[in-house]
Amino acid sequence: MKKKILAALLTGAMTVSMAVTPVLAEGEKTFVYGTTGYGVEMGDEGLNPHNNYSGWSALRYGVGETLFKYNDNMEIEPWLAMDYEFVDDTTVKITLRDGVQFSSGRTMDGEAVKECLDHLLAVHDRAPGDLKVDHIEADGMTVMIYTTEPCPAIINYLGDPYGAIIDMSYGTDGVEGTSTGTANVAGTGPYVANNVTETQIDLVKNENYWGGDVNVDKVIVKTFSDASSLAASLQTGDIQGTYGLSYDSYALFDGNPDYTINSCATSRCFFGQFNYDSEIMQDEAVRKAICMGIDKEGFCSVLMEGRGIPAKAAFPSSFSYGNEAVTAPDYDPEGAKALLEEAGWADTDGDGYVDKDGQKLTVRWLTYPGRLEQPKLAEYAQATLKDIGIEVDVNCTQDHLSILETGAYDVYVSSLTTAPTGDPEYFFASTCLGTSAKNRSHHSIEKVENLFEELHQEFDKDKRGQLAVEMQKAMLDESAIFFVSHLNMGIVTKANVKGMAAHPCDYYEITAELDVE
Repeated sequence: MKKKILAALLTGAMTVSMAVTPVLAEGEKTFVYGTTGYGVEMGDEGLNPHNNYSGWSALRYGVGETLFKYNDNMEIEPWLAMDYEFVDDTTVKITLRDGVQFSSGRTMDGEAVKECLDHLLAVHDRAPGDLKVDHIEADGMTVMIYTTEPCPAIINYLGDPYGAIIDMSYGTDGVEGTSTGTANVAGTGPYVANNVTETQIDLVKNENYWGGDVNVDKVIVKTFSDASSLAASLQTGDIQGTYGLSYDSYALFDGNPDYTINSCATSRCFFGQFNYDSEIMQDEAVRKAICMGIDKEGFCSVLMEGRGIPAKAAFPSSFSYGNEAVTAPDYDPEGAKALLEEAGWADTDGDGYVDKDGQKLTVRWLTYPGRLEQPKLAEYAQATLKDIGIEVDVNCTQDHLSILETGAYDVYVSSLTTAPTGDPEYFFASTCLGTSAKNRSHHSIEKVENLFEELHQEFDKDKRGQLAVEMQKAMLDESAIFFVSHLNMGIVTKANVKGMAAHPCDYYEITAELDVE
């Protein structure tokens, strides 16, 4: 079965996306980067960090920087800030770095940071709930943030891409003539965007970058709709580096001295949420059977070519509150069949699918193709759930956001970097509460809501981890969610490309260290 599924999913023609070769002055260096991780589908088109998830693009492509950043151990470190101090439980004092300029030429000071954060809080869907800001005061190179309640994770949240500090006097649409279709901004990073569309970003180095020399003069970031084109373009030299290769494509470059593969385990998790507004999904036996009917080990080993790690929890085993701390249902097709039968689901017409009261058990599985793992997971689950009598109707579409608005789905499968701030709160705040922006279940669990209130005000790191375990357990006990895989991220470049590495938080791709020899 697994070999047949693999053969079917890996069949397809390789198509080459021809890149435009940039015109360079003598001695200039250029880098062309291909990715499947940029665009409308991912909600990160443009560079305005105050819009949806576009802050990821601002950080990934070297335009924006945050007050704090995460090291390789996902520990918080100063970046545009120099230091911070909790004056009391609801007041944090942040001292800014001297000598930083926006690409607009304006000096970054406390007032500029205050303007940026005030605008973020006024327009963003997640930041106000995360940061709990009452008001902000600026004095020279100092910013005082006052919260409405204790917010122990505020420093972690300020490293989230939405916290990229931009010059609000420049705006979020850019200067006329510098943008051709989507938002541009003036950040503090090593690169400045002079052209931004939904499919490409053209960057030039920031000559006045506070962080030192920038090695590459021009960078072009190109989005690819499929991973086969990405691999082919790297082979032909149309691009010099990639993010988002299909797992079977790594064999084309592994061991080849002309290429470098840089990999890193991340907290990006592929998981499913059940739509409680669907009558079928209100049946806990159906939800639990689906959880028991997906072969995570097979998916990771066969379709992810070993570049995925089976997930029981929202967080990988490197976190104390991750896989090793949580128990989830094992793959058990016979147990799933028995569970469905006990709940009254049986194959009465011999078509291979169970039914009840004349209704076939058909699950509308909604996902999107921008993350190459998701269509593969949908087809794999379609095959393994068929074995237990559940028909899966896959809708893998770029238009998934509008489908979410209509509610025409039973299961929504997506991916999320669950701990991009190095702290468990982000996942629960963004996904698991009744007020969460990415709660696609339209359901909340009282125990999770109550535990989250404790987590949000708990300063002790170990206790925060314990609360995170309890919340995951509460969701799994109700079969409200299922986790499938954690991503082992990989960036592949030509061998002459230096200073580019995968990072556990999935940010910081294009940096000043990038070089082409």
